[in-house]
Amino acid sequence: MANHARVSNSGPARHDEPVNMPDTDRLGLRGGYGRDAAAFDRTRPVCPPQLFTGLVRLAGLTPGDRVLEIGCGTGQGTIPLAERGLAVTAVELDPALARLATARLARFGQVEVITSSFEDWTPDGSFDTVVAVNSLHWVDPAQRYAKPARLLRPGGALAVAECRWSTPDDADPFWADVQADYRAVGFAGAPPPPPEAIQPEPLPPEARAFFEDLAARRYPFTVTYSPEDYLANLASQAGTRQLGADRSAEFLTRVRARLASLGWPPLTVTFVGLLTIGRSTP
Repeated sequence: MANHARVSNSGPARHDEPVNMPDTDRLGLRGGYGRDAAAFDRTRPVCPPQLFTGLVRLAGLTPGDRVLEIGCGTGQGTIPLAERGLAVTAVELDPALARLATARLARFGQVEVITSSFEDWTPDGSFDTVVAVNSLHWVDPAQRYAKPARLLRPGGALAVAECRWSTPDDADPFWADVQADYRAVGFAGAPPPPPEAIQPEPLPPEARAFFEDLAARRYPFTVTYSPEDYLANLASQAGTRQLGADRSAEFLTRVRARLASLGWPPLTVTFVGLLTIGRSTP
């Protein structure tokens, strides 16, 4: 590849969030995103506006309706909800992320940011919709669906959104070559699938006691990163942090060297936003 060419159509070589985590790993990793809150805010992918428009329409929300957001981070998903006139209570366990979210959301009079884990928080009243954007997998499995169901008004909705990294068939060779850096540090998992293989999904079986499927949609989109922002994103990911200090440092050094050898190209990443909505059952 020529120097300064744009590297297009992929994401990181592995999925961000670890799966099948023991509780000790889940509890340790979910609170680590605030180590550099500004970099997290700058580099985490945000679901596209069409997803939030679809969420409001499919959940039957109107301005003024009460929404609870689980794990708001720095408010990246809260802002589109507030811009649509919703009254949002956003719960975030990481103090650094919550402080930045509070500052970003200060212009919205109907938004409140609570610094707490979702599991420990006691709400005031019920909600029309509970929203989780790239966060529900961090909640204690015993409360992941049971607690949102308790907090909803009768017939309320649970909206689960996430951004999945993908690797199109025509992806730049960089994305295949960088797999060697993942393998060198023993990174678990597999490269992301092509975007067409990422399809809307129903709620999982463990949600069936509380919710019935209402809708599932997909929203492909792309984000272009500077090399430094891409590295900052990799550093913030739970999968990278799960490697431990030495191996994560080695991994980031390897990827940095690879990008330097290519002349520090900008990186265009393909994502698929997924939205699943369930209606609470009696």
